[in-house]
Amino acid sequence: MLKNIPKLLSPALLKVLCEMGHGDEIVIGDGNFPAAANAKRLIRADGIGACEMLDAVLQVFPLDQYDANNFVLMQKCEGDAADTSIWNDYEAILHRYEPDATVSFEERFAYYDRAKKAYAIIATGEEKQYANIILKKGCVL
Repeated sequence: MLKNIPKLLSPALLKVLCEMGHGDEIVIGDGNFPAAANAKRLIRADGIGACEMLDAVLQVFPLDQYDANNFVLMQKCEGDAADTSIWNDYEAILHRYEPDATVSFEERFAYYDRAKKAYAIIATGEEKQYANIILKKGCVL
């Protein structure tokens, strides 16, 4: 057993987070995200919401301080009325761990292309749409 590791971080996920180097990216995908089809490494987190997973990951994962696009959300498609209020929750969690970080957005299909290159994808059970996050790893200072 280890102390102070969030219980949501499975051994497989901890291994992936530890393996990642500066500049590597990981995706926290919602339940609709095509995680299995796009992942180099797939981490299943069924039944876990994206906010809970983000909070757990950011406790141990530094964001890239040299890239302003270190926290990326999928831009809503034009005319889509989906509820994206979860983005406010993400921003609050982000600023708890990275007070100076900013949220950036990427167009849907460019987002999918970027996710295919990610080191790993975490497939959560998040039910809200547009609830995907790309995190770029930084250095421990």
